Amino acid sequence: FAVLFLAVAGLYVLHFLGGKNKEATGQKEAGEQAAPMGIAYVNIDTVILKFDMFLDRREVIMAKQKNAEAELTNKGSQYERGVKDFQEKVNKGLVTRATAAEMEQALVKQQQELVNLRDKLQSNLMEEEQVMNRQVLEYITKFLEDNKADYNYTYIFGRSFGGNLLYANNAFDITQKVLDAINKKYQTEKK
Repeated sequence: FAVLFLAVAGLYVLHFLGGKNKEATGQKEAGEQAAPMGIAYVNIDTVILKFDMFLDRREVIMAKQKNAEAELTNKGSQYERGVKDFQEKVNKGLVTRATAAEMEQALVKQQQELVNLRDKLQSNLMEEEQVMNRQVLEYITKFLEDNKADYNYTYIFGRSFGGNLLYANNAFDITQKVLDAINKKYQTEKK
């Protein structure tokens, strides 16, 4: 056990201490050989919220949401009228128990259909919003790739609230430059 312990301790020392020396040497060599890298960042939240494509598509989704809410409100009102009518007829004794049971079953079915419709509409809107966000990000990414010669950066990071990039010097911020360019390109394509 003592020999095994010494062997493991030796491997530990070689792995962690030996690795640091190699890493330091490797970093120094890479720093000497590599040219300075162009690095910039784009505030993704700002670009998306001010990008004309996002605003146009969000308007479409908002219109669909209003239509879905109107449809849901209409069906909800029909259901409420049915419930009120059922309660009125039962309270006045205008229907038999068998008829009341049938009416109650129909109302339960209508309520379930209403819940299913709400869930379906909500799911569809969420999916459309996710697709829209992916399309906007894809457009921005493709624009940066297609115009990489104009920007001449090795890396362009995306900075967003809660993202991985916690701090960046404002001198490397190209958000407005990218926003102006993609809005110009989008407006040209839109025409």
